[in-house]
Amino acid sequence: MRRCSTCLLLAVLAVSVQAETLRSEPAQVPLAARRQGVSISEYSVDLMQLYREASLEDPRVLGAYARAQAGKDRQREALGGLLPQVSANTAFGRSTRDTALDRTSYDTERYSASLTQHIYNKVAWENYQKSKSLARQGEAEAEDVHAEATVDLAQRYFVALAAEDELELVMAERRATQRNLDRIKALYEKQMAMVTDVLDLQSRVDALAASELEARNQMEVSRQELAELVGRPVKENLSRIREDVQMQAPAESLDVWIERATAANPALKSRENALAAANAALRGGKGGHYPSLSLSLSAVRSDSGYDSSQTSRYDTYSASVGVQVPIYSGGATSARVRALHGDMSAAEQELESTRREVVKETTSAYLTANSSVERIRASRNALESAEKSTVAAERGFQFGVVNAVDVLASVQNEYKARRDLLKAQYDFITNLLVLNRWSGRLSEQTIESVNVWLAHNGDARALKQSTTE
Repeated sequence: MRRCSTCLLLAVLAVSVQAETLRSEPAQVPLAARRQGVSISEYSVDLMQLYREASLEDPRVLGAYARAQAGKDRQREALGGLLPQVSANTAFGRSTRDTALDRTSYDTERYSASLTQHIYNKVAWENYQKSKSLARQGEAEAEDVHAEATVDLAQRYFVALAAEDELELVMAERRATQRNLDRIKALYEKQMAMVTDVLDLQSRVDALAASELEARNQMEVSRQELAELVGRPVKENLSRIREDVQMQAPAESLDVWIERATAANPALKSRENALAAANAALRGGKGGHYPSLSLSLSAVRSDSGYDSSQTSRYDTYSASVGVQVPIYSGGATSARVRALHGDMSAAEQELESTRREVVKETTSAYLTANSSVERIRASRNALESAEKSTVAAERGFQFGVVNAVDVLASVQNEYKARRDLLKAQYDFITNLLVLNRWSGRLSEQTIESVNVWLAHNGDARALKQSTTE
């Protein structure tokens, strides 16, 4: 029994130590990394993970959905104005009556219940129609804000990747240039190279050192921009684009995408609902000239008569139909109608402006995505040629055919081609997401389809060859 108690005590202490260790770890370490015993610097996070975090943490998205929910509640509030209004009242009194002959005190009770129902009320009905349109507008705005925030997240993600690419490329170019500088110095000591070659390469190495510092700063800035959206520091490695991915332009024509955008774009839907709300408000304003009809039912039980006099208990039941006809309101109703007509005209212009913006942005994203595919293909070919040119230049330098400046130019061209290829890939993915955003098709499935292009390890990287030199 004593041995079992000792084992139980040790188990409790072990669990306590483990819990304390987990509490002491940084909050930004992902749960999956802690479970697998992976350090924060080795753990990789992809676009899908950050998308799910940002959906729960981005203040823009949370605020938009809160406003949408408030719009639904206001719609229910307006519906309540069309439904029966029921009220009940109770009154208890103590009265004292003095006369020339005597003084009498007595208690009184009164109970009443009433029901009022609109039979015809143009203003209340159109107010409900307006609230429905505003609720739908809030939902569409929330969807548009979410789509915009998703594109913003993707852009910041690839900006952060580009910043890391720039740092690694600068470091790799610096190492390659330093190797060539060491060769030139060795040849210069043997009086087999010119001092201008040494100075040119040394100047390039120094410039790359400054560029490396700038690239590190830019990488930190881009990480902070990501942290702004997900609500925590992003210290993990970012998953990169796989080399085996074949990026293709959208199969449908531009007209198809424009048709989809004008039919499903959430910003356009929001403006359409805003116009519908303005129309309902205008009809409601005109309803101020219309008569209204209502039904009232009431029941009263009381033992108090005129002037609080005491009587025997009595019950009263009544039903009435009321008609209210507006005659003159000092011109306020007509002025309100004119103002609401101006609001409707403004809503029409905003709808047309948004429609033109949707067509323009859809066209721009479609054409840019198509051109990005061609640019990716051209950048791959340019990179292959630049790599061969660098190899040839270095061999030619060994045989004295070319000088150090030619080798430096070849190295610079190679790393420029690598930058261009990566930038073309990032631009294509971003414009593809922008195209889906404007066409109203940006969803979690769209992010998932893009996320499969990202590698979850360091094996498939466009920088692999350059950074391992």
